[in-house]
Amino acid sequence: MRKGILALPVSALLLAGCSSDKETLRVFTWADYIDPELVERFENENGCRVKIDIFDSNEIMLAKLQAGANRYDVIFPSSYMVAKLGRDGMIENLRENGVLADGRLSNLKYIDPAYRSCALDPDMTFGIPYMVTYTGVAWRDDKEPLKSNPPDESWSVFSERSDLKGFTTLLDDMRETLGAALLLRGYSINTTDPAQLAEARDVVIEWKKNIAKFENEQYKSGVAGGEFLLVHGYSGDIGQTQLDEEGNLAPDLNHVRFFLPKEGFSLSCDEMAVPVTAPNKELAYKFINFLHDPEVAAQNMEYTAYWCPNVAAKAILSKSNPEMAANPMIFPDPEDLKRGEVIGDLGENLALYTKTWDEIKAAEKE
Repeated sequence: MRKGILALPVSALLLAGCSSDKETLRVFTWADYIDPELVERFENENGCRVKIDIFDSNEIMLAKLQAGANRYDVIFPSSYMVAKLGRDGMIENLRENGVLADGRLSNLKYIDPAYRSCALDPDMTFGIPYMVTYTGVAWRDDKEPLKSNPPDESWSVFSERSDLKGFTTLLDDMRETLGAALLLRGYSINTTDPAQLAEARDVVIEWKKNIAKFENEQYKSGVAGGEFLLVHGYSGDIGQTQLDEEGNLAPDLNHVRFFLPKEGFSLSCDEMAVPVTAPNKELAYKFINFLHDPEVAAQNMEYTAYWCPNVAAKAILSKSNPEMAANPMIFPDPEDLKRGEVIGDLGENLALYTKTWDEIKAAEKE
């Protein structure tokens, strides 16, 4: 989920100097989510060029695909969206077409069993895990009023801290934000009970009174720069604010802190999938396999500050960057992970969430 803000310049950079007769791999992913050095390396090794387009929510990605965007070779949806795309016949069945059995994805032997134990699709029928993220709250420990009055590590902070009005943000993502409200009320983030969703709707409408805006991208630079003091965000995004110019972990440089609320938090995995309409499927499989090469995955984790569930890559990271490998924001304590809940596929009940989210957006902000 990912998810920075320099998408178009990066795409332009990746295309620079590539001749028109080269095969093109078209990728649809979250912003700031692949180390550009690795993209360049893949281009050089495969005599191709890579074109990256950006989306900032699973629903926007789905809408574009449904509207006829049929030239993408690899897409990076979250697990629950992978389930829907697979059910709707929009992405390749990796088992039926033999990709998982013929060696084209040989690096999948490094997939962490710990991930597969909680995955929505542990057999990787439709998607290959890319990065795991946890959603929580980041805040500035050097800015008043938080400096003298730190936040309670609860989702209720968005309503209880009226002294932060105008300096907080919530994710512009119905599953994440409704999920946070559901957790606060003691419910599952995957509930299909209309009464529970109505309660969550009212909670978010109450939160809406204090926030500056719903925000998926600029909250990261906003909290790093002090424009926002407390934000709802992805662990990797916040981890990126703690990296210095050389990519080393330096949390003391900007005073951004992060917590996973005591009521629980959402846990999701962005996966790599191949649309059935992909023009370059073989190149797509090479790209997926490349990103799970242990050395590649380790470098990519250093760039993104997300956890790639690749055991060999983590072993490499532990030697090359032990401070990052020990960072609980990227690799949470197993006890903390017990509070996490995986965002699931809602099937036909997705309409309940869409209706509830529309009601939240339509509610006037006091």
